[in-house]
Amino acid sequence: MSSTPNFRLDGLAPADESSAEAEGDIGLWDDLFSALAAHHTPDGKQSFLVIHDGSATWGIPGAPQFIALHITRDLATRTFRIEQADRPTVPFAQLWLAGRGCPPDAIQLPKDQHIEPADALTTRIECQIRHSGARYEIKDHYTHDSVPCETWVMVRDSDPSAANLPVRIFLEATDLDVFTYTLREGAFRDGTRANQWLFDRDTPLPEPPEHVTSADRLTRVALARSTSGRPAAAASVPAPPIGPALSPGAQSRRRGGRS
Repeated sequence: MSSTPNFRLDGLAPADESSAEAEGDIGLWDDLFSALAAHHTPDGKQSFLVIHDGSATWGIPGAPQFIALHITRDLATRTFRIEQADRPTVPFAQLWLAGRGCPPDAIQLPKDQHIEPADALTTRIECQIRHSGARYEIKDHYTHDSVPCETWVMVRDSDPSAANLPVRIFLEATDLDVFTYTLREGAFRDGTRANQWLFDRDTPLPEPPEHVTSADRLTRVALARSTSGRPAAAASVPAPPIGPALSPGAQSRRRGGRS
């Protein structure tokens, strides 16, 4: 379950104008903010939070609903600084925080308190994003928060393994009937092809070659185990059919110094 964010700012003053504006945002929207995950350093000097922004539902269609928030405190001068960024999905919020010094695995969502990943591939792709460093450059994104509930994020992948298919779409689809979600990755030669797929949705999301290779490897391992008399490991489950097209290209909302 979510909780009211604990920003730990009592007795502290903003160190600059942007931090003062961010503090004002917090005061204005605090009743619509829910803390999904938080990491506070033992010395009390830094806090990293992933926040769900409930006000986004009433804002610009397609706007991101998560805030990555980094607080640094100067305990000698009793001041603080706030950096924050709107992000379309939790893993990209976690990635932004990791880029500011948060251990990637310290900001994971607590188990059994939120909507759950539907399968192992979803968990693996989330971990891949969270630990990706500067690999992904977000080019566009869109959040559709009514049925069919989904968020897509288009990125440019700078990893050498993606040289032939550098544009990636991460598609998160939520099933509210069973309270789970899936995350899949698609690979494209350029943004034109990626946008065309988003509009048409007439083929399955094209998996990156490394996913196909991994699935083949797991299948071979499963077959080898089954022929040796041991129980076979489960093969990877194909991605489910993707829902209707959404209009790409919505711009992010900006408030109070978010990047």
